[in-house]
Amino acid sequence: MARLKVLSALDTARTQWYHFKAIIIAGMGLFTDAYDLFSITPVMILIGQIYYADEDVSEPGTLPLTMTSAVVGVSLLGTVVGQLIFGWLGDRMGRKKVYAVSLLLMVFGSMASGFSICHTKPCVLSSLCFFRFWLGVGIGGDYPLSATIMSEFANKRTRGSFIAAVFSMQGFGILFSSAVTMIATSTFNYGPSAPSDFRPHVGADLAWRSILMFGAVPALVTYYWRMKMPETARYTALVERNIPQAVRDMEMLLDISLNNIQWETPPCPPSHGLFSREFLRRNGRDLAGCAASWFLVDIVFYSSTLFQSKIYQSDDPRFYSACKDAFRVARLQAIMAACSTIPGYWATVFLIDRIGRVKIQMMGFLVMAISLFAIGVPYAYWYKNDTHINGWFFILYGLTFFFSNFGPNTTTFIVPAELFPARFRSTCHGVAGAFGKVGAIIGSVGFLWASQSDKNHSKGDSNGIGMKYSLVLLGGICVLGFISTCLLTPPETNGRSLEENENDEELEEKKMIRWSLT
Repeated sequence: MARLKVLSALDTARTQWYHFKAIIIAGMGLFTDAYDLFSITPVMILIGQIYYADEDVSEPGTLPLTMTSAVVGVSLLGTVVGQLIFGWLGDRMGRKKVYAVSLLLMVFGSMASGFSICHTKPCVLSSLCFFRFWLGVGIGGDYPLSATIMSEFANKRTRGSFIAAVFSMQGFGILFSSAVTMIATSTFNYGPSAPSDFRPHVGADLAWRSILMFGAVPALVTYYWRMKMPETARYTALVERNIPQAVRDMEMLLDISLNNIQWETPPCPPSHGLFSREFLRRNGRDLAGCAASWFLVDIVFYSSTLFQSKIYQSDDPRFYSACKDAFRVARLQAIMAACSTIPGYWATVFLIDRIGRVKIQMMGFLVMAISLFAIGVPYAYWYKNDTHINGWFFILYGLTFFFSNFGPNTTTFIVPAELFPARFRSTCHGVAGAFGKVGAIIGSVGFLWASQSDKNHSKGDSNGIGMKYSLVLLGGICVLGFISTCLLTPPETNGRSLEENENDEELEEKKMIRWSLT
């Protein structure tokens, strides 16, 4: 298929101010996503110590395991739904038309989660789960749209770095949520910290509601700019087949002259539909590879994120007020984000267009596996010394986050936005991402229950056996991710235009050779 000159001009355009503007506009959605998803850990500490302080249970002041699983799982379930629905709508209606809708859902979900209607325990928790589901739908919708929009605006030389920069905003969202949590818990820490004062108090209640509601702020800040963004030239030219409009949009945004090519004849798109036999023949293996890698890495990534709260849990949380305990968790989350998570994202930004997607993904899975085995196999040693966390433990644990983000957590976001045809691109990204969030549900909830066995024994009896096996299992999952990358990942897309990835016969031959070998 002959390439359109307007898209060739877009591929070779120099990096300009609008590219960085698009990174910020698209990235603030991922910033908000991370804020909303990861602020829930200290919030659950506050809610548990408010509503379960006087419960006749083994751990008063702690949210029950079933309720913790529901609060964590329901937003991830909403994310699965949002990725599928908004991914499909992005291809049917256009990226721009549904982009702002996902953002408005995030604003609504954040505000409503903070209000949660009432103050009685059953009502608060039920409404919190309901509104966090819809928050998750908005978050899920942002994934395929942000990735697709950035990939279709970028030039081919720096496309990987631009998409990675959008995704790196998640790290700053985690850091920002920790900062807001520390400010809110310090501001509203009215209650005494003695154990006899374990009862709901207004300070902790105001704190957790403020933390969740503040998630609406970054989404609102970028709403106007999202509405002003034009449709991407690739969608306009290849799906809507409106070359003059694509030319006008690109000339308005970028310093390029396209006067001589605005009357090109758009190519006729292939006749096969989504998930047809022809689609599966051409793209089925690629979609399976993207979905499998995303599924596996999210099991590990979201499990490890919950693992932070296990590491940072105090010896006896009853000797802290609700706000002080949440403050401690948020502070140490911020340290991990600043020292490990964010550097991992930006290592990908700087190196992905030099090293390539496949090598980074394989390296990330491999180092994550080694780090998790190094933590998990001798976990009895770490477990016995957890009152004074060993520095080597933090280094190994931090490496899992660094190489997750300088590895498959970022590449699984990038590759589906580059690999599929324009008329299926957003949908396929949403499908791959939905498999990832299914993995996140399995990982976060399953890991939570598996590690619970340590709480049912004294420290001397259990030796952290539940956590030990969980960590070793996560290391094994990383090994599976490495193997799936070797077997299912298509040839490298680095340095190629999106249309070359879609149509080039040489790429098809490479795919067939690789598949025949596997």
